[in-house]
Amino acid sequence: MNERGLKNIEYRYLPEFVYGATDGVVTTFAVVAGVLGASLSSAIILILGFANLFADGFSMATSDYLSTKARNDLRKRIKFPNTNPLKSAFMTFFAFFVIGFIPLLSFVIATITKNPYLVERQFLHSIMLTFFSLCIIGWWKGKISKKSEIKSMIQTVSIGGIAALIAFFIGYLIKRLLV
Repeated sequence: MNERGLKNIEYRYLPEFVYGATDGVVTTFAVVAGVLGASLSSAIILILGFANLFADGFSMATSDYLSTKARNDLRKRIKFPNTNPLKSAFMTFFAFFVIGFIPLLSFVIATITKNPYLVERQFLHSIMLTFFSLCIIGWWKGKISKKSEIKSMIQTVSIGGIAALIAFFIGYLIKRLLV
């Protein structure tokens, strides 16, 4: 590949680099700050930090893949206008915060109510809520892009499941290394 070809690739994927790099450093430092704010150990920082790096990195990469495919599908169907950066940023934050809160919901409710049934099953409820959320996201993406809703749901749930497994096993491995 010649120098001009390399420059085109660099420019073409600059937005993805900025998005991934910014989210990577912000979410990882947020994990560090949150753990330190709670006065937890450095081992917890490492476990959560590496789980975040691998799982969130994988999740962002596959989410970008799905988003790019959806945008390309829409462009094939309709003349798709340029995206307003502020509206795009707001939608990203809104979706990240609102939908991202769902896996925490069962833990928040269990903590507030102190209901033994909910406390005992908060992780199971988090799994079910997350699964349901991923199904809705996938179905909606399929519906909007005029693709198979079922296939889109399966793809989205699979990606979320793989990211969760990555985080779980990274946490498990790092804990074994530190203990």
